[in-house]
Amino acid sequence: MSETLAHAVSHRQEIRHSRFLAHAAPVEEAAAALAFLAQVAVADATHNCWAYRIGGEYRSSDDGEPAGTAGRPILAAIDGQGLDRLVVVVTRWYGGIKLGAGGLVRAYGGTAAECLRTAPRVPLTQMATVWLHCGFDDLGTVHSVMAQCLATKAQEDFDAEGAWLCLSLPAEHLPGLKNQLRDATRNRVHVREQPPA
Repeated sequence: MSETLAHAVSHRQEIRHSRFLAHAAPVEEAAAALAFLAQVAVADATHNCWAYRIGGEYRSSDDGEPAGTAGRPILAAIDGQGLDRLVVVVTRWYGGIKLGAGGLVRAYGGTAAECLRTAPRVPLTQMATVWLHCGFDDLGTVHSVMAQCLATKAQEDFDAEGAWLCLSLPAEHLPGLKNQLRDATRNRVHVREQPPA
């Protein structure tokens, strides 16, 4: 199971008179990653290099540093720590001594990795979406089972026979939800993993 950060963190260090400041934060989508970049980027800094990973989606930027010396090492630090749904921005203030390509890779990647290494983490929960139909008499039972299985209602529609519910819940609780609903309603409520036609 992969992890993300519990909350936003930062780390600063100086390397051969250049100052590096890393900011990292958990994000759920690319738009949130770019919003975080806009929030923490420093306009008068020499560079604001960044990377994010959200599942199979990832992007990085060298922001004017030589190609491949900043964004990719930051992304490698994210992947090297086994983290997901995360953005890291490393800001640099040039200190007058050139670091060279290898030095830049080590500085950006190392600053990002150190920021992430000590950060508090939380496991990422795989979510499932399901649909069910229940009669009016079973609605109270369904809501009780939902609470026990940490299910939230994404949508609710009523018809003459009862209610259609669209639920979101941790995937690991799905078998329990199905079993409890079957037992509590004498198999009157059926959970389906596809929306009703």
